[in-house]
Amino acid sequence: MRERVSPDRARRLLEQAILDGFDPAGDPPRAAPRTEHGQLLVMPSTTATAAGVKVASVAPDNPARGLERIQALYVLMDAETLTPSVLMDGTSLTALRTPAVSALGLDRLAPAEVTSAVIVGNGPQAVTHAEALLAIRDVRRLTVAGRDQERVAGAAERIAAQAREAGAEIEVDVVVGRADLEAVVREAQVVVCVTSAAEPVIDGAWVADGAAVVAVGSHETDRRELDAQLMGRALVVVEDIATALREAGDVVMAIAEGALAESDLVPLRDLVRDEVTRADDRPNVFKTVGMSWEDLVIAEGAAHP
Repeated sequence: MRERVSPDRARRLLEQAILDGFDPAGDPPRAAPRTEHGQLLVMPSTTATAAGVKVASVAPDNPARGLERIQALYVLMDAETLTPSVLMDGTSLTALRTPAVSALGLDRLAPAEVTSAVIVGNGPQAVTHAEALLAIRDVRRLTVAGRDQERVAGAAERIAAQAREAGAEIEVDVVVGRADLEAVVREAQVVVCVTSAAEPVIDGAWVADGAAVVAVGSHETDRRELDAQLMGRALVVVEDIATALREAGDVVMAIAEGALAESDLVPLRDLVRDEVTRADDRPNVFKTVGMSWEDLVIAEGAAHP
């Protein structure tokens, strides 16, 4: 997958799909039945040129077993006959898609110059998001934050090695603890939250006006990484409004608490088409949950490099 689609090409594929007229609002809702040990996800989509479906599982206890929390397969099909044509590793596809979507939003929401960025989280998505961010901005300092010193340090080492291989000159730091996190978030122009947390991982008051925040950690209405205060004072972009109201806890809970209104939400399509631009006088938030069309666009790009 990585040989066929680079992280930056994945971003450009998504961007081009929207510029060519695709509207994420027409994407079918995903099915997400619960099981005793987690959740199953079935994510179908169609475009003018292809069809496909991802079957994924989310097992929260898997990391303790040495297994991936999210596992998946993807079936790409011919658009007209719906004949299966390619079977792909859906986990690798997800690993490409998620940071590509974040980078698509960040490319338009982040300041042109990013001297300092923070990634909250230390799993695989922390590393892939760092790679995606460095493809669109010349970041000078990147801080990886989390609760476990060993895991945070490991993620930082992987990011630093990745940056060296790409020829990027960047300082990679580590933060463990809320007090130190506050200091780096206040200075950052970009904050990326890639955790499985149920409660906010940063205080919204820390985020500077004009900064960009991406939250990708959950697709459930009772979990959030960002507090209502931040959502209420920010320009809030979502992949699709109906999907966000159905799946994005950061959005749903902020609305329930009276800090945010449905009418405040900006769909990604409007941002990509330059119908809405970033704010300088308040934070910019991009809340993603992952949609089926994104997997399909990147899967088709992998099948036809």
